[in-house]
Amino acid sequence: MKFQTGILTALAAGAGYVALGRLRRIRPIGLGGKIVFITGGSRGLGLAMAREFGAYGATVAFCARNRAELERAKADLYARGINSHTFVCDITSDSQVNLMIDAVTDTLGPIDILVNNAGNIRVGPFSDMTLKDFDEAMQVMFWGTLHTTLAVLPSMRSRKQGSIVNITSIGGKVSVPHLLPYSCAKFATVALSEGLRAELAPAGIRVTTIAPGLMRTGSHLHAEFKGKQANEYAWFAAGAATPVVSIEAKRAARSIVRATVRGESEKILSIPADLLARIHGLFPGVTSGLFTVANFMLPGDGGSRHALPGHEIEAKFKSRIWRALTKVGRTAAESLNEIPGGQASARSSL
Repeated sequence: MKFQTGILTALAAGAGYVALGRLRRIRPIGLGGKIVFITGGSRGLGLAMAREFGAYGATVAFCARNRAELERAKADLYARGINSHTFVCDITSDSQVNLMIDAVTDTLGPIDILVNNAGNIRVGPFSDMTLKDFDEAMQVMFWGTLHTTLAVLPSMRSRKQGSIVNITSIGGKVSVPHLLPYSCAKFATVALSEGLRAELAPAGIRVTTIAPGLMRTGSHLHAEFKGKQANEYAWFAAGAATPVVSIEAKRAARSIVRATVRGESEKILSIPADLLARIHGLFPGVTSGLFTVANFMLPGDGGSRHALPGHEIEAKFKSRIWRALTKVGRTAAESLNEIPGGQASARSSL
């Protein structure tokens, strides 16, 4: 009898919390005057989000490791009338992160919205991956997220308000062949994000998990490829440039900002990614079988264990057919500061 009573109490409490969550979602936060901090904000989706948050009146601060990329991104935002501030930081270092967050707070004031976006992608078969590949993925996408979160939480707790937005991936819902280090790190980040939402809600802090599918950002120029590198690059770059399969960066950024304002618990970006997540949740055996078949169609083992960046491989693709196939991705790369060195060219842009 006591056990049944406990179950009923738990169910009632759960229903009450769901109702509370719905009430909170109908009271969106405004962005005017807010301080938004984005990790990995100098290019790609990070830059697209900086533009979108800034367009709604937020002051945008962001970090990256490359100073030149930061300067180009700042110039882009300045031209759009967006107030932005840049910081050079390696988020895998908790000491650098703490110093950076202190600097942001001293310069701008408390951070209202933290967007954990920084990431890296290494593509190739498991047989060509090393422990270092997995460690580096975890350092950036899991530990980096945790470092910045821990750094902003004391201020958010004291103010009893704040938002943390974690950019994960559909790869954090469904593990994709030839992306195992990436998927492992994203799965860990999803777990952190979902758990934090439950634990921080009583403190007035909202945590949103974003799970994008393929996006047209041009980020595959900075992805690294192992194994049969040219073949790995070809399928990855083509997929990221296909409109039906991938989502435009501006549209993705708009959805992320909307989810942040509403305080949504989770947002999966793109219809294909949402369908994949739903099917995997209901029928994991089906998706496992599909990926097994897909793995047979991906490049096989026996390639290089050396990681080569996408922009170096792209320079070898000179056919008109390839350039026509990837034109959309190339345009996105040029728009979102993804061209290495900031120079778009026929040989180095995608």
